[in-house]
Amino acid sequence: MDEHELTVRLNALRIEHRDLDAAIVALGGAGTVDQLQMARLKKRKLRLRDEIAALEDQLIPDIIA
Repeated sequence: MDEHELTVRLNALRIEHRDLDAAIVALGGAGTVDQLQMARLKKRKLRLRDEIAALEDQLIPDIIA
């Protein structure tokens, strides 16, 4: 992937991460909470965070001082 494709993918993942956060808050605010669904959403959100971090590492070059 080139830098542009990485940036586009990173932006899409950030949007999905925010959407999952909103879904988790909404599900938690509901009267009855589906614990299994909540766990799945949280697990997906953590995977997205890891993937976002990996893409950011690819985009930002390491600077050795």
